[in-house]
Amino acid sequence: MPARSRRQLLHVTGLAAAIGLTTACSSSDTSDRYDSESSGYVSGNGVTTEIAPQDRGEPLEFSGTTYDGDAFDAVEQRGNVLVVNVWYASCPPCRVEAPDLQAIHEEYADQGVAFIGINLRDGAGPAQAFEENYGITYPSIPDQQSEIMYKLRGVVAPNAVPTTLVLDHEGRVAGRISGAIDPSILRAMLDGVLEEAAS
Repeated sequence: MPARSRRQLLHVTGLAAAIGLTTACSSSDTSDRYDSESSGYVSGNGVTTEIAPQDRGEPLEFSGTTYDGDAFDAVEQRGNVLVVNVWYASCPPCRVEAPDLQAIHEEYADQGVAFIGINLRDGAGPAQAFEENYGITYPSIPDQQSEIMYKLRGVVAPNAVPTTLVLDHEGRVAGRISGAIDPSILRAMLDGVLEEAAS
């Protein structure tokens, strides 16, 4: 689908299409750490949000060590578009969206778009088995103690798994999908942020 058509899809039908997405899994085991600070955010219902550049908040800062033992720091991704996917292996919609996320990762890799997963529950064994099963080649960071999720409070609700964020070239949240992604909507978000840098 051409970029313009995808942008039109996002603006005209994004919310309606997103409401029909698979409901996000519950992750109540993390909610006690920061639920009070994420009030006002409707989670787990497939809502898609696109944020205009002038309305974006402060850049997100988080870091960790991937399952492969490599250091990752979101600050070092400034200048790229960063897709952040919050997931865990036993979450059904996480399995549904995994092939689409990998396909979009491959499609946009040479356009300055990076991907990182944040896994809330799994040790290396289950997480890497999931990645192998679905052919996931981008890295993920384990966050069983919710240290990264605490830094994302107010941006990702504690029971909204999966959630996918699109960070712009400055590290600010430009788009958010609560629930399994619609590939066309995620592509439209990425196209929009890439167009901002080109204009």
